[in-house]
Amino acid sequence: MHFPDFRILWFSIPVPSPESMSWKKEGMSPPPCFIQRLDHLVLTVKSIEDTVAFYSKVLGMEVVTFKGNRKALHFGQQKFNLHEAGHEFEPKARRPVPGSADFCLITAEPLEKLLEHLEACGVPSEEGPVARTGAVGPITSVYFRDPDENLVEVSRYCTDVAAETEGEP
Repeated sequence: MHFPDFRILWFSIPVPSPESMSWKKEGMSPPPCFIQRLDHLVLTVKSIEDTVAFYSKVLGMEVVTFKGNRKALHFGQQKFNLHEAGHEFEPKARRPVPGSADFCLITAEPLEKLLEHLEACGVPSEEGPVARTGAVGPITSVYFRDPDENLVEVSRYCTDVAAETEGEP
């Protein structure tokens, strides 16, 4: 019986040496920010079918099918690309695991309306409405879990900041 030499597999994974990580060195000044916005995030899920049903029916996201029958959930100018656990597309996260995400989504809708809809869909709220700090100001947030137990935070800005930034790229 022949067994693969796992040492070859182990050493084929590129790992930077500590000497090559110049970003760790003191005194390195930061560059101008290279990032404008988030385009997409990959969610590794147990069931694409359940995830699509949840996010489309509970949050109203648009289901998009693209190359090779892949699925994504589109909202605003962003999307979640879906990878089924064990059948991920390359390249992928080093350790893709369903249920490890924790993210905040912004809404312009009143959170009371969201809470009513969550209840009608049988989705229990874990916390909220509670005051939090968003990327551009104070927000009020509601927390709940998706079918993979990812923590979903849906928030609304407390001021008109949401309206001011809505059209930005």
